Amino acid sequence: MRNLSMLIFVIATIAAPLAMAAESKIEIISPADGAKLDAMEQSKLEYDVTLGSGADHIHVYVDGKEEALLRQMKGSYTMATLAPGNHQICIKLVNKNHTPIGVERCVKVVVD
Repeated sequence: MRNLSMLIFVIATIAAPLAMAAESKIEIISPADGAKLDAMEQSKLEYDVTLGSGADHIHVYVDGKEEALLRQMKGSYTMATLAPGNHQICIKLVNKNHTPIGVERCVKVVVD
């Protein structure tokens, strides 16, 4: 009986974060991963997010630096002009305390 209780505890411990991740969804519609962007133009981030348990809103990061806090779950955000080179754009789900909950989506882009 003790082994069964331990097994149930282990499964519940593993399944809880997976369930939260399964409820949450982040889709970066544009730019596509590997896209080439023009350094002379502002780029738009188009997204569609479904908040799972524990998530309150989203943060946008460019190259690891927070750029925006968004409460709209579907739409677009005009990013600051990006310098030429390689960049990573990420959307992270965060809780009410602005702490990432471990669900994120990123794309890599090249700016010419």
